[in-house]
Formats: sequence, structure tokens, C-alpha cells
Amino acid sequence: MSTKIIVGVSGGVDSSVSALLLQQQGFDVTGVFMKNWEEDDSDEYCSSEEDIKDASHICEQIGIPFQKINFAAEYWDYVFEYFLEEYKAGRTPNPDILCNKEIKFKAFLDYAKWLGGEYIATGHYARKRTLDSGECQLLKGKDHNKDQSYFLHALTQDQLRFALFPLGELAKPTVREIAKAHNLSTHSKKDSTGICFIGERKFKSFLSQYLPAKRGEIHDENGIKIGMHDGLMYYTIGQRQGLGIGGVKNRPEIPWFAAEKDLQNNVLIAVQGHDHPLLLKQSLYAINLNWISGKAPNQAFHCNAKTRYRQADQACFVQIDDEGNAQVEFDTPQRAITPGQSVVFYQDEICLGGGIIT
Repeated sequence: MSTKIIVGVSGGVDSSVSALLLQQQGFDVTGVFMKNWEEDDSDEYCSSEEDIKDASHICEQIGIPFQKINFAAEYWDYVFEYFLEEYKAGRTPNPDILCNKEIKFKAFLDYAKWLGGEYIATGHYARKRTLDSGECQLLKGKDHNKDQSYFLHALTQDQLRFALFPLGELAKPTVREIAKAHNLSTHSKKDSTGICFIGERKFKSFLSQYLPAKRGEIHDENGIKIGMHDGLMYYTIGQRQGLGIGGVKNRPEIPWFAAEKDLQNNVLIAVQGHDHPLLLKQSLYAINLNWISGKAPNQAFHCNAKTRYRQADQACFVQIDDEGNAQVEFDTPQRAITPGQSVVFYQDEICLGGGIIT
């Protein structure tokens, strides 16, 4: 009997081609659509019904069984509540990372095993390598423009062992070509953007439904008031758009950027210039570290790191303290290091793991 693989089908081209490739390789493939958010029927921004139809149609085209599963309760408990708490604390979380850890590679993996699946597969652009020792390594996707290992750094050995990434060796244009060559209905479908449950909707109005906004002052680096903000939770470090700072007396016509948040006084500090010193930092501290191998490479080691998705690798030195947290010193100053986001560590193509920037 052929190996049974449960593919997470989202209604997009990446998961469509993942399912197709596995079926062509002779595996027993089932497509499962995960619904992670309960939206209002009148919600103009939600595309889940359309996505379900697309996912169902793709499975029919390929000739594999299709199922739906609702993880909205799990998503709320394990991802969304954390998301709100982080924003309430003035940080900028990355819920997609937690969604992978708690939903796609935990709740979905458990469900796939219940269905009799031996592996799960997703449309992530990443690769897995299994060593002779049995240890699984997470590698960057071959298409470095699409590499999504950053979002998978919180996976454990047990999760990675059961995961397959059929697109890991492919470039995105090739994936679309494969979809088109097989007349898959998703071949030209636009990639989804933004956080999975927010989609295309306006972020400020969405967040204000769950957290009360408290207006406050915007100051420059010298403590001089230069405007008003709508609530610190709406701004992220390095942000330029939406600050609402007009011409400031005796200041040059140079763009303003959010640089720091003074939570105690509810003040947003903004500076002029893309590379203002307040936006550049050479070190960071990270907690809640996950090492994919199960342990840090050493108590102190050199590697590369990213502090945001699609950033080029940055050389750094990492020291692990007695609490298991990381002090990271970069070779060169980094722009807009943002509390709540993840720092992810790499050794060449290997994703070592990562943690939350404080």
C-alpha cells in the first residue's frame, strides 16, 4: 500500500501544486482545508468561502478526496489571544509563526494522524533533510525570494519528522507553470497577503474591535510634541506611513518614522530619516527560544540571523544565558529591530531555530 499523505489545501496555487506533485509520485493523497477563523457572513474582506470552493475544485481536478476541518476554537485559544496580549503590551507579534506551531503542525497533524495519515504536507517554500542519526533539519527553500523557513523556526523534531514540503526545491514561477500545464484553476490566483485571519481588511478597524485604543502624543527624540497618535498598538518600529505628522516648524522636509514606544506615558517617539540612530541597533535580547535540533549549537556561537521575513542574512554572535535566552550582537547595526517579532538563526542553509525579540 502506498504512503498516505494529508495535504493542507488552502485554495491557493502552492498547496494545489503540492497535492498534485505528491499524487503524481504515487502517494495516497487526501486534501484537507483548515478553517481557522469564524468570520461574519457580511464580512466583505473574508475569502474563506471562495477558498473552500477553490480547494474543493482542485482536489476534484486532481482526483483526490477532499475534507474540511474547523480549527477556529484552537486558533482563538492558542494564537489569537496571544496576538491580542502582545499588542496590548505594545509589541508587534507575528501570529503566522504561532499558527504554524499550534495549528498547522499540531492540531492539523493530530487530525491527519487520526485520518490514518503518515505525513502531512504543506505549500511552504522550505526543505527538510533527515540525517543518518534520525535528526531532521529544516533548510531554506531553494527559491530564496520565497523561502519561508523563517515562519517555521518554532517547529520541533516531532513536528518536522511528519512534515513534507513538496515545493522546497522549486521556484515560484515554476510552480505557477506546473499549475498552468495541468489546467489547475488556481494557476493564476493571486497570493494571499497579510495575517491569515485578517486578510485584506483594514488593520486598525479590525484591531479596534478587540482592544480599546488610547490616543496620545507623538514626540521627537528631544521630547518635543510633534503630533498625536491613535493608539500605540497601531504602530510598529520603522513605520513611515500613517503617522500623520505634517510639516514641523524648524524641521526639514524629511520623512518621519516610528522609532520607540513609551508605554508608561503613552507616547510614540518619531524621528526623521530612514537611518536615524534611534532606528539602528546592534544587539537584541530574545526569549522563548526554540532550537529545531532540540538544543542550542553551543553556549556561544557565530551564525547568521534575520529579524524579519525576507531580510538578507545578517552575521551575528549569539550567547545563551542561564535562563536559556539569547543575547545577540550583530556585526553591523540593524534597522528597526521590533519587540514581539522573531529573530531566526541560520547556519548557511540550515535554520537553527529562533525566539521572540524583547
